[in-house]
Amino acid sequence: MTGAGAETANASQRLDKWLWQARFFKTRTLAAKYVSDGNVRVTRGGDTNRADKASTAVRPGDVLVFTRNERLRVIEILACAERRGPASEAQALYEDRSPPPPPKTERTVAPFSREKGAGRPTKKDRRALAALKSDN
Repeated sequence: MTGAGAETANASQRLDKWLWQARFFKTRTLAAKYVSDGNVRVTRGGDTNRADKASTAVRPGDVLVFTRNERLRVIEILACAERRGPASEAQALYEDRSPPPPPKTERTVAPFSREKGAGRPTKKDRRALAALKSDN
């Protein structure tokens, strides 16, 4: 069994399959489409290339750069997976070197507000609310 572990450490894997097994995408098809659209960059040995094919081989030591949910992700691959396991196994496959997310902006409260229990809005209140909605 130690031989199988050594083979896995030196093995390469398809990029779409690795992204799916590391739980960055819900399905492998979504991962393949994302990679095919040219949204992932792979850095190996200081050389950075855009991955245009889902079949691009990745291996431990490679660094992936992509955006997901409007956030820049910088991921170093630590291992290749044999299966898509639970999240705890998936997190052991990579090291996240992403910059911290930007601070969340405070949502402004609409200038028109009513106190709780104030009853139904009057005609004047409804017109003011309609005017606010039409401005946006």
